[in-house]
Amino acid sequence: MRTLLSTAARAVAATLALALALTLAAGCTAAAPAPVAPPAAPPEAAAPSGPVPWRITQQGAEHEIEGYADRVSVLPGERFGLRVSTTAPRFTVRAFRMGAPVTQVWASGQVSGVRQAASRTGAGGMVTAAHWKPSLRVDTTGWREGAYLLRLDASTGGQRYVPITVRSAATSGRVVIVNAVTTWQAYNRWGGRNLYEGPGGFAARSRAVTFDRPYDTNGARLFLDLEKDAIEVAERSGVRLAYLTSLDLRPGVLDGARAVVSLGHDEYWTTGMRETVTRARDRGVNLAFLGANAVYWKIGLSGRVVECDKETRCPLWRSVAPESALVGQMYDCFPAEAAYVVRRPGHWIFAGTRGRRFPGMAGVETDRVSRGSPREVEVLAESPVDCGGRATVSHSTYYVAPSGAGVFASGTMRWVCGMRGRRCGHGVTKDAAAFTRRATANILTRFAKGPAGRL
Repeated sequence: MRTLLSTAARAVAATLALALALTLAAGCTAAAPAPVAPPAAPPEAAAPSGPVPWRITQQGAEHEIEGYADRVSVLPGERFGLRVSTTAPRFTVRAFRMGAPVTQVWASGQVSGVRQAASRTGAGGMVTAAHWKPSLRVDTTGWREGAYLLRLDASTGGQRYVPITVRSAATSGRVVIVNAVTTWQAYNRWGGRNLYEGPGGFAARSRAVTFDRPYDTNGARLFLDLEKDAIEVAERSGVRLAYLTSLDLRPGVLDGARAVVSLGHDEYWTTGMRETVTRARDRGVNLAFLGANAVYWKIGLSGRVVECDKETRCPLWRSVAPESALVGQMYDCFPAEAAYVVRRPGHWIFAGTRGRRFPGMAGVETDRVSRGSPREVEVLAESPVDCGGRATVSHSTYYVAPSGAGVFASGTMRWVCGMRGRRCGHGVTKDAAAFTRRATANILTRFAKGPAGRL
């Protein structure tokens, strides 16, 4: 999230501003779990599956209850540990699969609450809660692959989410949904620091962030803002889906996949992540980037730690290999507030949609065709943007790789937000919801059939 500037420091300053705006508007797998003590109270039997109220109704005080999982993703049937801190005498946990519809799959019994030790800040300003003691283990036997939220309910009323992905063991023949967990963690300000700011501002930011800590605010802000609605559309499309996180993008994991879907904001990529996705495209796997500013920072990973010192060891991908060579376009503007304007309404992606101009849907970051974009890239939408006084445009693009793989990029961070219509805010209308949902379903349906350029 940043304006197109010549130095990494100025780029970081812009991303900090966007992180604040989002708040106001509102390769490596997870490490194997450490030994975990038995729960204070035994879990109950799995709750009956079906539509249930899942939303947080009150967050409560800042540290009333919060927690994190000791693994980012697990295979179905595997266990993971929860480390929970609460000022309440007791708490419970409920697990919800975030699909269409949202379903509750499990509930714990009453667990004794413990106020864990305060966060610690180590080398590079990294905030951690790795020293927290285990609270209980969760068995995912019987859980379907997918994105899950665990809701922590304190006996005093406070609530928080803990995300977990039940990943797919195989992706062959399926459209792969990727939760952008490295980006979630980069913006996570729990404990007072993330990759953008710390106490006192930019100079006190972290140079590394860890998954061994809760997420800030409600515990799942970026997932709910930028991913949940796209997952719902994907599940309603009827195509065969697989689920991974960005940490799971390793050699071989996409063998036989039909498509890979990057959701609303997928900014932080390791070399291994990019190589895995690029090689998949070059074998005919279609790609869809439903957000803007993807593949921007070239990060390192060490276990559960995301390493990104933006002044020394975390370059922009475009300084090494422009992201546009993969995505089709590259990040250009923040803050952007503009109408989304369709340029090629007859393209198959827009089949069955209505309207050519959608207020507020181009923003708050936008991309455009630039250096490194494939020569055959097609501009499907071109939206005039005032970028803080600089006139520019936002593009939606599509290109066909030599392998026959189709690659779509929305070029706006409001594509997924637009699926909520007026609930997105920013002047977005209900027409945008119908447009983005239908266009996304068109992409998924065609991509699920194999290399889209050969159809």
